Amino acid sequence: MKTLMIAASAAVLSLAAMPAAAQAQAYGTVGYAGVDAEGANIGALQGRVGYKFNPVLAVEGEAAFGIQDDTVSGIDVKMKHEVGVFGVVTAPISPSFDLFARAGYTGAKFETSLGDVKSDGFAYGVGGQYNVTAQDGIRLDWTRHDHDDVEADVWSIGYSRKF
Repeated sequence: MKTLMIAASAAVLSLAAMPAAAQAQAYGTVGYAGVDAEGANIGALQGRVGYKFNPVLAVEGEAAFGIQDDTVSGIDVKMKHEVGVFGVVTAPISPSFDLFARAGYTGAKFETSLGDVKSDGFAYGVGGQYNVTAQDGIRLDWTRHDHDDVEADVWSIGYSRKF
């Protein structure tokens, strides 16, 4: 009898989990990021991969590589790379539009004519996504990188694809 109860409980739990698993979804984005790091305006190619556990909660990883340098007060500044991980909370406004907030931890490396600068710390931001189709979207967001050594505001726009 005990085995039958365990088997029945497992069956009920697996059926209950099916709708949640059906809503889980992986996604990726690629786009351009404008980085204002302590007055240096740098351009970057940015990519993200994420996993939505349900329509509201997700986790995403991010990586960016500098593609546009700047010179500030005679000092050349280039972003080598930035990586991070974020927790994301989404508010599905309609089938075509989502708002989201995210918070996480990032690290970055900048190359300057005075030497390399590495920084890491807390990052947070908000954004929105217009879903052109059920799988494709356009994402716009702002993220504040609040590091001890370098603070940066990043505006990004990109193509999003659900898998």
